[in-house]
Amino acid sequence: MNLDEIYARARPIRMIIFDVDGVLTDGSLFYGDDGQEYKAFNSLDGHGIKMLRATGVEPAIITGRTSHVVLHRARNLGIARIFQGAHDKLDSYQALLTETGLSMEQTAYMGDDIVDLPVLRRCGLAISVPAAPELVRAQSHYVTRAGGGRGAAREVCELIMSAQGTWEAQLALYNR
Repeated sequence: MNLDEIYARARPIRMIIFDVDGVLTDGSLFYGDDGQEYKAFNSLDGHGIKMLRATGVEPAIITGRTSHVVLHRARNLGIARIFQGAHDKLDSYQALLTETGLSMEQTAYMGDDIVDLPVLRRCGLAISVPAAPELVRAQSHYVTRAGGGRGAAREVCELIMSAQGTWEAQLALYNR
């Protein structure tokens, strides 16, 4: 898919939904001796999500795992819609559509594994990362250059803002 086609899909986006492990993180899972789970998030990704949210595109999370650290990160980024322990991500996606009244074409989804395929096949803009299996990348409209947890979310946020004509206004906030 060429950039013009990707931009055409990105223009109507009103919500972007992120998987966590492998997308907002590099997919590594760290456990302490006490069983506590730790994840490393990228600060550039976080700022990209905040900038995109400021333009009126709502971020959301659908993840198959359940972790307190995800709630903390979501709260920090102003993400209100979070589905954890989502073993059937399509059910969570359909719940989001019902809650928000958005159409599939108004949503983007960023995933990295086969559990994400049902949503990737339905949303308006399907995005994956380079480490995703070939089957997932083949079902995606856009595959990021950056890896999960390494700037991939930021790349997508900038792409959507560029397509929607809001990127320059966001940059202007820092050109004082």
